[in-house]
Amino acid sequence: MKNLINYIESRINLSQSDIDLIKKYFVPEQIPTQTKLLEAGKIERYIYFLDSGIVKGYQNIDGKIIVQHLVSEQDFFTSLDSFMSETPSIDYYETITESRILKISKPDFDILQKETKFWSIFIKEVTNEHLGCKLERVKDFQILTAKERYLKFLNQHPKLALNVSIDNMASFLGMEPQSLSRIRKQITF
Repeated sequence: MKNLINYIESRINLSQSDIDLIKKYFVPEQIPTQTKLLEAGKIERYIYFLDSGIVKGYQNIDGKIIVQHLVSEQDFFTSLDSFMSETPSIDYYETITESRILKISKPDFDILQKETKFWSIFIKEVTNEHLGCKLERVKDFQILTAKERYLKFLNQHPKLALNVSIDNMASFLGMEPQSLSRIRKQITF
């Protein structure tokens, strides 16, 4: 819970009553490796804070796994469209490593939204951060070579680079695993 509160406090000021509400509505859970938290076709019922571990978000398009999210600890994730509109998701979310999460349900999320001032401000901050990351990712796909995307990934996410399979990393970076293997052989450290 401490990491979640620190994460929120790094963006907005919290009172003790705000902290008490966070502790009341977020539920901790330990999740084993390779556990699906969400499957396509199901409605997302939670927003998750990844306290420790690694999670991937992906879609299965005609039998091919397309990794769109590699979530490292100390960050939020969810299938946002499904969560907000309560419609079936097109995403899967699965743990890559043993993970500790804190989750908040849609009804509890809505209570915080209605009854507090801090929650709406915080959600806006996090949504804008994640939107900025998505825009940067799109831009990277447009202007960076595959090798440049990989080097940027290594620089920004060294822990992910060490703990994510080549297949998942290659999919996330928009290339085939064989291409990523060739790029890795070209790089000397």
